[in-house]
Amino acid sequence: MADESKVGTPWEDDDLDVIVTDYFDMLAADLSGAAYVKSHHCVEVMRRTGRTHRSVEFKHQNISAVMDEIGLPWIPGYIPKRNYQNAIFCAIDRYLSLNSSILLLAPSTPLAVPEPSATFVPAPLRSMKQKDIPKDLQRLVRKFDPVERDHRNRALGTAGESFVFDLEKRRLTMANRSDLARKVRWVANEDGDGAGYDIFSFAPKGCERLIEVKTTNGAARTPFFLSRNECELANERQEDWLIYRVHLFAKNPRIFTISPPLDSVLNLRPETYRASF
Repeated sequence: MADESKVGTPWEDDDLDVIVTDYFDMLAADLSGAAYVKSHHCVEVMRRTGRTHRSVEFKHQNISAVMDEIGLPWIPGYIPKRNYQNAIFCAIDRYLSLNSSILLLAPSTPLAVPEPSATFVPAPLRSMKQKDIPKDLQRLVRKFDPVERDHRNRALGTAGESFVFDLEKRRLTMANRSDLARKVRWVANEDGDGAGYDIFSFAPKGCERLIEVKTTNGAARTPFFLSRNECELANERQEDWLIYRVHLFAKNPRIFTISPPLDSVLNLRPETYRASF
């Protein structure tokens, strides 16, 4: 039963902490494959907060929208809605500050190699407009920066490269090019970083593919870093070099590809500088 005194009023911090914790409990279950019933969670949140079913469901969708902005997976069915109450940002900040391990999600066991035709999807359209992001959300994104987090998460990066390595071998085998599949190399694993790409592969006709793998648990539009070496090689080997942007990795990996010239597809801006005397 909803508390009539709360209907139409902003959520207080205690209630926001309840629903944010509930959301992450469901997300943990979803990512681990454990059974959970969203309607049961909704009823429990309603009981503890005195909020209506509609209010609880909408707030779950608000949380999904914030998850999308900070490069984390969100619960299927709770499609992001960005009509934010600013206090939700602080509640998510409190939770993540105390439970930072969820920021380093990566599969604990190797992913099954999927059907390539179901894995590759179109790249998102280039956005020419800057989104009107609330200042408190901008601060939250800076604190839990998905670009920096993905860049430093070596377990995630290695898992993504392994996934693409196996996928490329399967793709070529299914194209009746087992001869080429045997020649696919995980360069970053065998030779170390620095080559300007991670996987050496082929197109079915035999042309070389120099694949730079960029992996995130976030959605397709989650930004990512490119090194100077990668950009230079992309310019030098425009016919062969390409990015495999692996996204939604923790739950349902999908890939879109990006080919040079990169500035025709991506909004590129310098983020770091080499300092010397």
